[in-house]
Amino acid sequence: MYQVDLNSDLGESFGAYTIGLDSEVIRYVSSVNVACGYHAGDPLVMDRTVALAKAAGVAVGAHPGFPDLMGFGRRNLACSPAEAKAYIQYQMGALGAFASAQGVRLQHVKPHGALYNMAAKDPALAKAIAEGIAAVDKDVILLGLAGSEMLKAGQAARLRVASEVFADRAYQADGTLVPRKLPGAVIHDAGEAIARTVRMVTEGKVTAVTGEEVSIRADSICVHGDNPSAVEFVKNIRAALEAEGVTIAPIARIV
Repeated sequence: MYQVDLNSDLGESFGAYTIGLDSEVIRYVSSVNVACGYHAGDPLVMDRTVALAKAAGVAVGAHPGFPDLMGFGRRNLACSPAEAKAYIQYQMGALGAFASAQGVRLQHVKPHGALYNMAAKDPALAKAIAEGIAAVDKDVILLGLAGSEMLKAGQAARLRVASEVFADRAYQADGTLVPRKLPGAVIHDAGEAIARTVRMVTEGKVTAVTGEEVSIRADSICVHGDNPSAVEFVKNIRAALEAEGVTIAPIARIV
């Protein structure tokens, strides 16, 4: 019997600006990664998003990023390990307060954007992130790119770790994601993306852009739902997985 988590990044609105279709996406996922105010989100948005997840019975995780609202956390910033650790703790504390106020426990932490991608390859940055999480709450799961330095650091810090794969992103031969600035980084054909996702879960394999077969572990699948067609995509991925006998469950039930 196969089990996998479906996660999505929510709570990325800010002030008067609405980003994403949170109330639609949440119907089809089992865990959500909530922006913590650095790359997106604000106190009211965090509060509303935690309440939305609680009402839907969906697990809540923190989605900390670089302090970069203008760049949506997708720009690589120079960052010392001490700074990275503090960024993680600060943002966990912010979202954790709203979760605690509503009687919700943080299930996981998934770094966002450039912080996530840099830590996938940088052992020192990964170590700082893992130690920051562990210092706040050793029971929180670290969700990171399958096969990455971040998961190795999480294990070294004695955290539970979960391997994440991406439904609509292309992979390189080393198991990392193709950078967004390169052609073919995002898979736009829904049928292709769904077939690749099912294979990652049931066979533990994905085909790299260069043609190699890459072994991959899929505990959680990231699905983006920030436009109407993407919501349909999330719905169809869930249906396709369930049709293959895959049970959708939150990360805490899988790792």
